[in-house]
Amino acid sequence: MSRGSPRKAAFSVWGYIGFFAATAFVAACSILLYAAARARYESDTAVALLCLGNILFLALVCTLIDFLRRKMFVERPVRRILDATRAIAAGDFTVRLTPAHAWGKYDEFDAIMENLNRMAADLASTEMLRTDFVANVSHEIKTPLSVICNYASALQDEALPADERRAYAQTLAKASQRLARLVSDILALGRLENRSQCAKNERVDLSEALRGGVIALERLFDEKEISLDCTIEDVTVCTDVHLWEIVWNNLLSNAIKFTPSGGRVCVSLLPWEGGAELTVRDTGCGMSAETCAHAFEKFYQGDTSHAQEGNGLGLALVKQVVDILGGEIAVQSEPGKGSAFTVRLRGE
Repeated sequence: MSRGSPRKAAFSVWGYIGFFAATAFVAACSILLYAAARARYESDTAVALLCLGNILFLALVCTLIDFLRRKMFVERPVRRILDATRAIAAGDFTVRLTPAHAWGKYDEFDAIMENLNRMAADLASTEMLRTDFVANVSHEIKTPLSVICNYASALQDEALPADERRAYAQTLAKASQRLARLVSDILALGRLENRSQCAKNERVDLSEALRGGVIALERLFDEKEISLDCTIEDVTVCTDVHLWEIVWNNLLSNAIKFTPSGGRVCVSLLPWEGGAELTVRDTGCGMSAETCAHAFEKFYQGDTSHAQEGNGLGLALVKQVVDILGGEIAVQSEPGKGSAFTVRLRGE
């Protein structure tokens, strides 16, 4: 029996047995009293009054017993559950209820309490993530907005030299692009987390799509003089190619960002268990084991020297997409020796 599942069958059987025994006891007492009264009294009125008194007494006893039963085993747990739900509805996610029975002997109320405890814990975790997310978003938005405001004010100076004006305009453009990229990533992450964008499976030539994605980033490789090695075998799978584009675009962008001039990036796409295996390897700065453990968290940036080039959402987007596709992702990295990200998707 799983934790929290009530022993409903056993509880029902014993409840029926108890109800049957109580009913049989009342009926037996009434019959015996009637027989004794008939033997002792000749008046039908006296027998009727005695039986009526007996019925009223037994009904009162049963009512009292049922009142105490409901008070102890129904109203008390219901009141605790109601108090807990009111507290949770008011935003107190620290509420925890202790089941009345030991695990393995749970009734329905104990199961409800366990479910409420899990729900409160999940809500507390979600609230913490939401608070951190809002704080991080506010911080990320504040930086480019400050740059835009400051340089926009500086550009209003008519005496500003032409070369400085051009430099300020370029800075404004970069800050605007960073802000637009942040908003776009946040919206994409929101759609993925809310599952409003689900995988639309269709038979696609993944290798041809990846070649197009690599070619689209060729200018960035040339600007940093990064060598590019590609091993792309023909792979046709049933998947959502648009979600895959999010994966390799972010992995390739990260590889370019963290690889110094003259470095190397290797991209491979191979068949794997009826599906595909994508690997993006670079010769960049690499990551420590601690950074690898947090690499897929939102807004986490292990190398703050590149903070101006990203917003810490790229790998979080990749992880979310891989989860939607039903695949797996792994990272291997050492400081100073580069990183390798491997995405695997099994075939249907």
